[in-house]
Amino acid sequence: MKKVRQVEPVREILGGINSVTEALRGPRKIYKLYIGKDSRNPRIEEIVNLAQNKGIAVKLTDRGELDRLYSQAPHQGVVMEAEPYRYADLQDVLEQVAAAGDQALLLVLDGVEDPQNLGAIIRTAECAGVNGIILPRHHSAAITPAVVRASAGATEHMAVVRETNLVNTLKELKKAGMWVVGADMEGSAEYFRTKMPCPAVLVIGGEGRGIRRLVRENCDLLVRIPMYGQVNSLNASVAAALLIYELVRQRSAANPAVSPGAYLDETLTNSYN
Repeated sequence: MKKVRQVEPVREILGGINSVTEALRGPRKIYKLYIGKDSRNPRIEEIVNLAQNKGIAVKLTDRGELDRLYSQAPHQGVVMEAEPYRYADLQDVLEQVAAAGDQALLLVLDGVEDPQNLGAIIRTAECAGVNGIILPRHHSAAITPAVVRASAGATEHMAVVRETNLVNTLKELKKAGMWVVGADMEGSAEYFRTKMPCPAVLVIGGEGRGIRRLVRENCDLLVRIPMYGQVNSLNASVAAALLIYELVRQRSAANPAVSPGAYLDETLTNSYN
């Protein structure tokens, strides 16, 4: 009888304290954790405890093996073998959007190809409570260990979808009741002077070229970031951060939990009592 050859599962190597910690807290399957024998960082103990609580094998090893396993950046004394990043399905994200109602916010990245930019954008989006990020399958960075590292592990808590046709995806999001806001140098108004509709899909273009024409034509609103210096554009991750938090600010202003003026008055009163 012919023997069936066992196929080893595809494994991804993550390194760095933040990346490993968040992977342990996220949904990925973790195969093994490597800890440097001479590691002195107090956060290593937290990582070991997380791994042991999940029944993950922990191996103490020397720096040479850690360097061999993870050579692209400083590993900080900790390396992990894990399954590749799990992309989300668009329908799952649409369910989150429906649950969030008018507070829903999605991010579409039209061709961000630099892993550092993508990681930084995902980190900002996760901190701001963005419900999901949509990437094109082509001409875009994927969620690699470098992106995980650049995001400080935020990828492990963010639903990222890959779609073949962004134009069709935007049309589907509009049918779900969302407004599409694009960041474009030729936008009709400055972003901080424009009341942006919600629930919103924010579209950020790739480095250099910006939003592609067909994607731009499917935006309901185009806003621009004013440029006053000699350089005519911002880094994609910086532009994304400005616009994401402007949308957050506008949502908060429209639905304040307390009156900002009342809070300020109370603070001043207490400081003088």
